[in-house]
Amino acid sequence: MKVTEKKLDDGKILLEAAASPAEVGHAFTLAQYAFAQQMGIQPMAGQTVAQAAEQQAGVKDLDSIVRPQVADFLAPFALDKRNIVPAFPAKPVYSAEPKRGSAFEFTMTVTPKPEYELTSYEPVSITIPSLEIAEAEIDQQLAYMADSYAEFVTDEPRPVAAGDSVFISLDASQNGKSLDGLNTDGRTLILGLGLMPPTFEEQLIGMEPGQTKEFSFEVPALPGADSEKIDAKVTIKEIQKKVLPTIDDEWVTKNMPLYPNLAALRQGIADTMMMSMKPQYDQLKLQVASAELGKRFQGKIEDAVYEAMRDTLLSTMRAQVAAQGMSFEEFVASQGGDQQFGMMLMLQSREMLVQGYALDAVFRHEKLTITDDDILAVCATMSPQDPAAVKRQMDEEGRGFALREMAERNKANQWVLDHANITIENAPSAAAEPESVQEAEANIARETILGGESAAE
Repeated sequence: MKVTEKKLDDGKILLEAAASPAEVGHAFTLAQYAFAQQMGIQPMAGQTVAQAAEQQAGVKDLDSIVRPQVADFLAPFALDKRNIVPAFPAKPVYSAEPKRGSAFEFTMTVTPKPEYELTSYEPVSITIPSLEIAEAEIDQQLAYMADSYAEFVTDEPRPVAAGDSVFISLDASQNGKSLDGLNTDGRTLILGLGLMPPTFEEQLIGMEPGQTKEFSFEVPALPGADSEKIDAKVTIKEIQKKVLPTIDDEWVTKNMPLYPNLAALRQGIADTMMMSMKPQYDQLKLQVASAELGKRFQGKIEDAVYEAMRDTLLSTMRAQVAAQGMSFEEFVASQGGDQQFGMMLMLQSREMLVQGYALDAVFRHEKLTITDDDILAVCATMSPQDPAAVKRQMDEEGRGFALREMAERNKANQWVLDHANITIENAPSAAAEPESVQEAEANIARETILGGESAAE
């Protein structure tokens, strides 16, 4: 794409762009995929989006449907070409509509992202909660472990009641054919867990150890189909009770050979829980540092920027609410109604804008730079499994400038945290906390914290 820029007197930038036929075709394809995603259309293997749209939605000319959006899909490429980050999305202007296979020209008047300064660039002072695993949480995990190793032993003979554990033998058949998958000479059945249909369990209530009973029971069928019957012959061999093991050094040595004793097992549980908490804890520290930095922001943000951020947040919220199966009206009501929701949205928009601009200021002031690894690190926050795929997708959509902005803010956020004065709130004594917690907090004290995606994004 050929793009020229001209600085206007009001500080805005006029971009004049000429897209090649191939670039126009790519934009049509992006618009088609966006339409398919919005309409829930899933192309089959070897099928184009247009073919899927015709087959699944009756759309015979998909290009004509998405043509009004094609220029919007080309706009990011013009911004990326000149490495311009807009304060808010600019609207392309053109005289003739785009056509697949033809070149396309358009202009955009862009308001570049403003630069602000902070009242101070001294290290921020923040307070964060200590990273610790409570002994009660470890006790709970040990309780789950004990339950999974529970044994069933013979209980006093009595009639079977709901919720009992019974040791049974079962001979089941259907239409005279033995059901080997159900049959057993001896199996523990806990009533009420749904392991067998209610019509089966009901027949066992009142039976006593040693008693045999023959009956038929119904099994659930698919909607619209008749239920099926199974013939059964059941013997109650014994009533059982659940006995939980005592998890002590002896039990650990026998069942958990990787751990020499109970203390080591407890430490292993704490380490595992700590590892799962660490990413969220690191993200929390970045958010706290970014929020504190935002208090040093000074300057006025244009209404158009507020409105663009509000629209972005609103669109994201609508998608999230819809994914949860709730109407947006119900969501707004749950937030206190239109007025309170509007106020919350305005405050959140300002917070995100202020923190982002504050991080931009730090990036410039400290003369930071980003590398390809920094960009991939940001992509990893969106897809830890395949960050390279995220980068490819954003590049293919012309959003490389947005990815670079995210990487710059993430780098600045990490710099702010690394140089912050950090106070650990309610830090337990070293003697009372697991070794891994001591190590984590020592790392914090040394300010060698690893970070995640910028809270401003």
